[in-house]
Amino acid sequence: MNAQEKSALNAQEKSLAGISATTATGKINVLKIQLNEGLNNGLTINEIKETLTQLYAYCGFPRSLNAINAFSEVLKDRMEKGLKDKEGKAIAQNSNPNKYEQGRKTLEELTKTPQAKPAPGFGEFAPRIDAFLKEHLFADIFASDVLSYRQRELITIAALASVEGVESQLKSHLAMGRNTGITDAELKDLSSIINQLIGATQANILLTNISEPNIKFINPDIMVRISEIAIVPEHLEAYQEILKEEAAASVKVEPGVLAIFPMWQMENPTQFRIVEIYADKEAYHKHLKTSHFQHYKTTTLPMVKSLKLVDMKALDEASMQTIFKKIK
Repeated sequence: MNAQEKSALNAQEKSLAGISATTATGKINVLKIQLNEGLNNGLTINEIKETLTQLYAYCGFPRSLNAINAFSEVLKDRMEKGLKDKEGKAIAQNSNPNKYEQGRKTLEELTKTPQAKPAPGFGEFAPRIDAFLKEHLFADIFASDVLSYRQRELITIAALASVEGVESQLKSHLAMGRNTGITDAELKDLSSIINQLIGATQANILLTNISEPNIKFINPDIMVRISEIAIVPEHLEAYQEILKEEAAASVKVEPGVLAIFPMWQMENPTQFRIVEIYADKEAYHKHLKTSHFQHYKTTTLPMVKSLKLVDMKALDEASMQTIFKKIK
């Protein structure tokens, strides 16, 4: 078996990728799910802390700090439920007196190429940013061995592949990642995680850069449905509020819910139509089991006068791809 045929990401690596992607994009509610899954998959508290700390360099302090606060909330909730998570290896502080040189050597190891001082281009134009890059990121952060270089590059690639406008940095870290042993099979696996959590547009950027076929924006198993609902007039206002909350929660929290678009008829406000789009039938069945849908179902049952579910099929799937590209 050659390097590129190596088995894909393990459960812990998938969790690191999911945590990184949702941190980078600010999807806090989905991040909390990824954090819980990561702990359940065996990641230690300190491994996740190091992941979120490293990400400040790639997605900024605001999103890194928001993610750290979310992680604190997740841990508190798990403790209240009696779950005991492993603290893991202690996070060491960097005591090297020459951090710039330390960071420069780390970069040489990752890139397998000599690193000039200062870095050509941006480093010559803005020496302070070159110093921050070497001293803070590749020295202070990378000095901690709670995460391996391979894990750190996986985290970085997941973050960069999830956000727009950083393809040149993504290409650089793909090369570094391969130097740490990350294979194209594992990167393809990573693209599936990004597709599920972030979207096909970003997943395709990664796939293009590893010369893999792009994901079609319309999954052949996609499920489209229109719900035709009539509401008892005296319950109209209460129903509207409950439906708004359920639709917003579904799209925000569930990766497999592509759209839930509620509308009411202007000539007859008690008549509602909901356009529902799910990645596949599995995503739909998962949606039915969520707490927010169950709340909607039970509380609105006496409000609904009639309900008809109409399954739909796209007339021109090729043209519909353009719509999904626009809304990403």
